[in-house]
Amino acid sequence: MEHLQIIDQHLQHIETILNDEQVITPPQHWHVGIDLGTADIVVMVTDEQGRPVSAFLEWAEVVRDGVVLDYWGATQIVTDLLRKTEQKLGISIKKAIASYPPGTDPRLSENVVQAAGLELETMIDEPSSVLHLLKIENGAVVDIGGGTTGIAIARKGKIVYSADEATGGRHISLTIAGNRKISFEEAEMLKRNGSSKTLLPIIQPNLEKMADIVRSHLHGRQVDTIYLSGGTCCLKELEDVFKIELPDMTIIRPYNPLFLTPLAISAYRT
Repeated sequence: MEHLQIIDQHLQHIETILNDEQVITPPQHWHVGIDLGTADIVVMVTDEQGRPVSAFLEWAEVVRDGVVLDYWGATQIVTDLLRKTEQKLGISIKKAIASYPPGTDPRLSENVVQAAGLELETMIDEPSSVLHLLKIENGAVVDIGGGTTGIAIARKGKIVYSADEATGGRHISLTIAGNRKISFEEAEMLKRNGSSKTLLPIIQPNLEKMADIVRSHLHGRQVDTIYLSGGTCCLKELEDVFKIELPDMTIIRPYNPLFLTPLAISAYRT
């Protein structure tokens, strides 16, 4: 649990430095991670110990269900976030770590990284990167982002299973939009900024479906602990529903799961 507390401290620190362009002295050794999500793109820098020193995020819908729909838009956003990172740290970025949802083609993310003028340092699927970050010996990571739910299982410190389902926060926003008769963009903002308690009667079927998907992937795989990651897991009600729907599981939600995957990507070492 001590290691989880350290990760929580890193996640809290990311909140204080997010999109902060104030110039600072970079660490001697650093690594860059790029997270191409359905709802947002993050460029994060960590030092050799995996501590975050810079984080830039832009909300965007250039990726859908693990597929890059707008290469030009994705490349422009990554290029802009890299420029801000270089100016903040006074460095020149030549390579980066990238990720992909399990079951999708890694070359889709690789193409964006290379189009932004970078060499690919390494590539890892998203939930597996979180398994590595949290040093999970036995358990599962459930990474619920905007468009996909990634699942990775570790046994004795080795990844034995990974999978991805095309469901996530976007589907919750669509449900809210239909119920409230508002635009998708309005529903997305309501989900991010509103009280999720008032939305629970509307979105509970979505959350129960996600729990059911996770249950189906974990069935018979001897998993008793689930670690939640991804922006959709910022909804406290999701954790509550999972505890009800998966009563035999211990559910662990780190501080601000939105930043857990990009932190895991940038801190990943082969």
